[in-house]
Amino acid sequence: MHTDKELLVKGLKFIGYTVALMFLAPFTIYQAFKNQEHPAYIPVLIIGIILAIAAIGLGFYTIKIFMDSLFGKKPKN
Repeated sequence: MHTDKELLVKGLKFIGYTVALMFLAPFTIYQAFKNQEHPAYIPVLIIGIILAIAAIGLGFYTIKIFMDSLFGKKPKN
């Protein structure tokens, strides 16, 4: 069993994107709730929620990439 280094590097890149989204999403949602009187409250809140969902999805995808790089893909029967 060997590690696929190309997939590992891809996974490290994706973990950087995931961490960025993990900080950006709560910050955006916090700013939306802090400025509830502003007319852009709803659009900013929606953007924050979309970023949070993207962070969760990208986190799972990153874990999948790491698992594929460490253990290889399952052979098709």
